[in-house]
Amino acid sequence: MIDLIKNILADVRIDLTDEFDKNFERKAFFDKAWENTKIPNRKGSLMMRSGKTRRSIRSKLTNNEINWSSSLPHANLMNEGGEIIVTEKMKRFFWAMFYKSNGAVTKTAKGVTRNNDRNKRLTSEAATWKALALQKVGAKMKIKQRQFIGDHPQVRQRIEHVVDRNMKEIEKQIFNKLKR
Repeated sequence: MIDLIKNILADVRIDLTDEFDKNFERKAFFDKAWENTKIPNRKGSLMMRSGKTRRSIRSKLTNNEINWSSSLPHANLMNEGGEIIVTEKMKRFFWAMFYKSNGAVTKTAKGVTRNNDRNKRLTSEAATWKALALQKVGAKMKIKQRQFIGDHPQVRQRIEHVVDRNMKEIEKQIFNKLKR
């Protein structure tokens, strides 16, 4: 009986770890899509840009429970959403991104800014970074939830599937022993 529980927990751990990893590919928590970033000219999901959050997720089986965690401090904030307080260091980053995006604007040989689609996108990105940089130190920024781990009807369905599969395997083993 103890082996059955260990097998079920091990199978659930593997199955759900794989499903939580697939949430990054889906860019959603199963069927609930993550909101897009408001920063213009950014390609891809915020959660997949570097892949650090995805790679940082670990699962641990202790006694009769499975825990998923991340070594990154922002992972919990992204998973649950919340607020952060603007710091001086954040403001320096926002200014650096403003100058980086603003410097990418193409100009003519006479130094006049070209009025093309690329420049319009870059200047709107620069405007977004500038707005972030102009926030006061201590201001609160809301981080939208982009859940990738947690309870969901599909999680419960996967657990039921694993339990059923393990129970059928036990039934098969018992039947084969009785048959002899």
